[in-house]
Amino acid sequence: MKILAIALGAMFLLLQYPLWLGKGGWLRVWELDRQVTQQRKVNEKLGQRNDALEGEVRDLKLGSLALEERARYELGMVRNDETFVQINVRPIPLAPPPKPSMPGPAIQPAQVPAVSKALAAAPADSSR
Repeated sequence: MKILAIALGAMFLLLQYPLWLGKGGWLRVWELDRQVTQQRKVNEKLGQRNDALEGEVRDLKLGSLALEERARYELGMVRNDETFVQINVRPIPLAPPPKPSMPGPAIQPAQVPAVSKALAAAPADSSR
């Protein structure tokens, strides 16, 4: 009886091996299922990208508005009856500009009133 139980146990283990670890076993099926799920996600993202590109191609072939918009923004084109105006904005400096390091005599605060008196006393030039 003991030999029969050992023989049946060994046959049971031999039957279980291909089910779990064999070529078509559960572990392999789970791995393939995971790969299929991952590939479906990738395919869905690529399908959305393809739909967007297809819509853009359709707009470029059929509609003139998409073509005009692309010409304006990517190529900088304007119509004949339009005037292109570009406004350049200078950035406001956060710190005062550095003082020039030029050699020479510096004007002293005491000299400023003398210079302004000399300019006030000079006759006005009427040719300006």
